[in-house]
Amino acid sequence: MGLNQQALRASLGSLLLAGLSRTQVDTWIETWPPIRNDFAADREACSSFWSLAVALRARLPTRPARNTDQSTAAALIHHAERDLRDLFLNAHVEVLYDNLTASRTKFLRVDELVAQAAVAVPGLVPDANAMAGERALPLKDKEGLEIDYGLLLSHILARPRCGRHLCHAMLLPRAETSELLPRLLKEGSVDLGTVVISIAGKASVVELRNPKVLNAHDETTIVPLEIATDLAILADRTEIAVLRGGRVEHPKYPGRRIFSAGINLTHLYQGKIPFLFYFHHAMGYEHKMIRGLAREDASPLDIAGSTVEKPWIGVVETFAIGGGCQLLLAMDFVLAQSSAYLSLPARKEGIIPAMANLRLPHFLGDRLARKAIMLGEAIDCDSPTGRMICGEVVADDEIDEALAALIDDLTGSGIVSAVGNRRQFRIGREPLDLFREYLALFAKEQAECHFSSGLISNLERYWNAQSR
Repeated sequence: MGLNQQALRASLGSLLLAGLSRTQVDTWIETWPPIRNDFAADREACSSFWSLAVALRARLPTRPARNTDQSTAAALIHHAERDLRDLFLNAHVEVLYDNLTASRTKFLRVDELVAQAAVAVPGLVPDANAMAGERALPLKDKEGLEIDYGLLLSHILARPRCGRHLCHAMLLPRAETSELLPRLLKEGSVDLGTVVISIAGKASVVELRNPKVLNAHDETTIVPLEIATDLAILADRTEIAVLRGGRVEHPKYPGRRIFSAGINLTHLYQGKIPFLFYFHHAMGYEHKMIRGLAREDASPLDIAGSTVEKPWIGVVETFAIGGGCQLLLAMDFVLAQSSAYLSLPARKEGIIPAMANLRLPHFLGDRLARKAIMLGEAIDCDSPTGRMICGEVVADDEIDEALAALIDDLTGSGIVSAVGNRRQFRIGREPLDLFREYLALFAKEQAECHFSSGLISNLERYWNAQSR
C-alpha cells in the first residue's frame, strides 16, 4: 500500500525513535501535497516535499553507520518520497517528457534524460551533486538514489508515445560514430580500448578486449561496445557483423579467447557500475544488434522497415556467462566451440538478466528457460539444449575455419533478403512495443535488485567479492 499523509502520521513514532526532531518531522508530513493535475503547481509542491525529505535524511548517519531505528526511518522517508514520485509521474510523465524533448522533436539518451529531468523537476531524480557523492561509494554503502531513475524510466517506457520515442533515441548512432567511420573504412580497424572493430573481408568484426576480467562487461566497455556496434553496421564495405571475445590474461585460460564472463561482479560490488549500465546494454548496443540503427526522420517500428541493419554472428569460445549469454540471444547465428558452455547465473547474482526472460523461452521453451535463469543451470554448447541456442558447434581447433566458412555461406550469394527476413522474424517474436513494455517493468524491478541487501549478500557469499 502506498503512503499518504495519514500513513505518515501513523509512522511518526518510527521517525522519532531515530532521533529526528518532532518539529521537522511534523513540518515535512504537513507538506505532503495532493496531486492537482496542474504540472507547474504539482512540481513546486512535490519538490518542496522532496527537499524536506532530503534534509531529514541528512540528519541521519550515513547508511553503514545507522542503527536499526535509523535504518527504518531512512527506509520510511525513501518510501514516502517514491510514493509521491509515483503519483506525480502517473499524472505528469507525458507532459514532463514532452517538455524535455520539445514535444518529441529532440532525442535524449537515458543518461541525458535523467540529468535533464533532475533540473526540470527538482527532487524527482537525484541531481549531479547528489550523484557525485553516491558514485564514490561501494555498492553496500550507497543510499540507492538511482532507484528513482528506474521509476522515471518505467513510467516513460510504459507510455507508448514516450516509450517509443526513447527507444528511437537509443537506436540512433552515437555522436562519436560519424567521426570514426571514415577512419575505419580507411585504416581497416579502430581500437576503442576495451573493444576493437575491424574489417575482415565481407565482415565487420567486433572483438571485446577486457582481458584481465575475462572479457566481462563493465563501465569501461559500455561506450566502446556501442560505438563498435554502430561502426559494424554502418561500414558499407561489409555485409555481415561478427561479435567475438578476445584473448585473455588469466592463469586458468592463458591466451585463450573467451566470449564474455558477463557483468564485472567486482566492479559491481565496488559500486563502479551505475544503474543505467543495464539500459545502455539492453536499449543500446544489444538492441542495435537486434533492430539495427534508426534514422532521426523515420520511426524504428518494424512495419516502417527504416532501420539500417546487418545479420550478426556470435562466436562462443570457452564460455558465455550472464550478459555474454544474453548477447547470444540477439544474434542471427551462433557458432560455438564444442567445449564451451553458457550460463545465466541470475539467482546467484541477485539481478534480472536483462532481456533474457523475454528471449530465452523462444529458444528453449518456458521450462528449460526457467531452469537456466532461476536455478542457474549451465548449458553445454555441445548438447541438445545448447544446440537450441548455438546453430553450429565445432571442435575447438576448427572455430576459425568454421567462422570463415559461415561468413562465405551467408554472403556468397549476397544478402539482398537477409535484412528483410530478420525483420519478419523479429516482428513475430519481439515487436518494438513488446520490447518497450518489458523494459517498463524491468526498470523498476532491476532498480530494486541492484540496490538490495540480497545482491550484496550474494556477491559476498558466492563470489567472495570482499577480497577481490
